[in-house]
Amino acid sequence: MKLALIGFGQAGGKVVDEFLSFDDAIGGGFIESAIAVNSATTDLKGLERIPDENRILIGQARVKGHGVGADNELGAEVAEADIDEIQGAIDRIPVHEIDAFLIVAGMGGGTGSGGAPVLAKHLKRIYTQPVYGLGILPGTDEGGIYTLNAARSFQTFVDEVDNLLVFDNDAWRSAGESVEGGYDRINREIVERFGLLFAAGEVEQGDHVAESVVDSSEIINTLSNGVSTIGYAREVVDTDGGLLSSLTGDDEFDDGAATNRMTSLVRKAALGRLTLPCDVSSADRGLVVATGPPSHLNRKGVERGRQWLEDETASMEIRGGDYPIPSRDEVGAIVLLSGVTDVPRIEQLQQVAIEAQETTEDVRASADEEFSSLMDTGGELDALF
Repeated sequence: MKLALIGFGQAGGKVVDEFLSFDDAIGGGFIESAIAVNSATTDLKGLERIPDENRILIGQARVKGHGVGADNELGAEVAEADIDEIQGAIDRIPVHEIDAFLIVAGMGGGTGSGGAPVLAKHLKRIYTQPVYGLGILPGTDEGGIYTLNAARSFQTFVDEVDNLLVFDNDAWRSAGESVEGGYDRINREIVERFGLLFAAGEVEQGDHVAESVVDSSEIINTLSNGVSTIGYAREVVDTDGGLLSSLTGDDEFDDGAATNRMTSLVRKAALGRLTLPCDVSSADRGLVVATGPPSHLNRKGVERGRQWLEDETASMEIRGGDYPIPSRDEVGAIVLLSGVTDVPRIEQLQQVAIEAQETTEDVRASADEEFSSLMDTGGELDALF
C-alpha cells in the first residue's frame, strides 16, 4: 500500500523518520513520500531521513520557530494560517501513485494535536484518496496538559480522518525506563506494527508472491471510519532449509506444526498487548496478516486464525492474507481491529474532556460574576461622587 506520510509535530516527525528507516530495512516500498510539519525549528533540524525540502516550518509569524508551547488551540491556528505552505510540499507528491495519506501526530503536544485535524480536513476536501491518522496518546505520567490536549483533540481527529489508528504510550512504557530510551523503543514498536501492515500490500520480493495477497483494497475496506488498533505476535523460526523435515521425512507433520503455530500467533496478537487496549469483541471489522519467510507461512493457519477472530468479534468482515519477507527469521501475525468501541482509554479521555469543559464554564461564570460585582461597585462609587 503506497502512502504519503506526513509527520505533524515533534512526535509525528520522529515516527515518520523511523518509518523511512524501517521501510528501507525490509524493502517494503510502501512509502512514496514523507513530509514533516512543525512550529519548532530545532525539532525539524533533529530529523535524519526526511528530505530538507520536505521539512515545513509553520507559525513563523506567531511563534518565530520556537513552537506553540503545548497550546493546541494555537497549533490549530498556525496550521490553518499556513496551510498553503504545507500544500506546497504536498504538491510535490505524485498523488496519482499513492493509495492513501497517513498523518502521524502525538496527541499530547500543541502542534500535532492542534494541527493534524486541520490538515486532515484540508486533504479530504481536495483529494479522493483516503486520509488516515495515526494518533499517539501521551502517558498519564507525562503531565496534565498533555492528557488534556489529547482529550480535547481526539474526537476532532477521529471526525476529520477516514480512520484513526491509535498507539497508547501509557500501555507501552516500561518501569524504570529513561524518557528518551522509552520513546525510542516505543517509536520502533509503532513503526514495526503499522509498517508491516501497510507494507503487506506492496509485494516487491521477486518470486516470493503471497499465497493470499493482502492488497491495498483489503486494508482500505477494513479501515472504514472509526478507531483502530493493532496486535502483533512473532516467533523465531529455523530458516536453514527445513532441518526438521529432512530428519523426519514427514512433511505432513511440519504442515500441521506450521498451522498450529500460525493459529496460536493470531490468538496471541489479538489477545496480547494491542497498540490501543480494547475489548476485541467490540471490533466490527478486522484483518489478519501472516508475515515472515515464505517457506514458513501457512495458508491453513491464517484461515483458522481468521475464523477464530470472526468468532471472537461476531463480525463477517474479517479478512486475511500473508506477506512474505524472505530476509526475516521470524514468523509473525498482525491483527488489525477496526471500528473498536469498548476502549477504556478513550472513555477516560472523554471524561477528562467533560470535566475540563465543566471547569472552564465554572471559571468563566465566576469571572463574569466578579466582573459584574466590580462594575456594580464602581457604579455605586460614581453615585457617591
